Amino acid sequence: MFKTIKNNASSELIEKKSKFIGNIFYIESLEEAEEIIKQINKKYFDARHNCYALSVYTENGVVNRFSDDGEPSGTAGGPMLNILNSKGISNVLVIVTRYFGGILLGTGGLVRAYSETANNALESTEIIQKDLGLEVEFEISYSDLQKLKYYFEKQNIKIVDSTFEENVKIIFEITKQNLNNILDNKSNLSFSIINYKILKDKYIEI
Repeated sequence: MFKTIKNNASSELIEKKSKFIGNIFYIESLEEAEEIIKQINKKYFDARHNCYALSVYTENGVVNRFSDDGEPSGTAGGPMLNILNSKGISNVLVIVTRYFGGILLGTGGLVRAYSETANNALESTEIIQKDLGLEVEFEISYSDLQKLKYYFEKQNIKIVDSTFEENVKIIFEITKQNLNNILDNKSNLSFSIINYKILKDKYIEI
């Protein structure tokens, strides 16, 4: 279980004519982060700096990375990473773009500007908790559809998609423990499961 952001967000700060643009993204892998960094570098190709910090779960544990992108060492990426770590936020990438305004800010001014921009972007979104769960498909009869929906609503199980064929196929997100509870107590459910498939592992909001 970990804390992360619900939606991507952005912020802007003007400090002594320098413009700082903060963008914060939910990510699930280093590869996804690298692709977003490339996109931001392309979008703000005319900016002086695109500094970033990230924290993401991997098979080998939590990985933290940052870049000052040409700013004095320790004035940009590091302070932004400290914000993420101090708030216990993971699976997040924050990038702050700087358009230089012609006035030097000094190391203290840079730390404050990058930290404030990153923190403002973070505060523009909602902090939620996620855990590694599953995306699962249940096949049920049409007569059981409303019973399943009512049960899922009571259990806070999120339906992702529905397909209406000979029977109804419901795709939903669920923790492994909750799925096991359902399958272990099938005889006590108000609906019958004709068939089920585990589609993939997935980080889900809890």
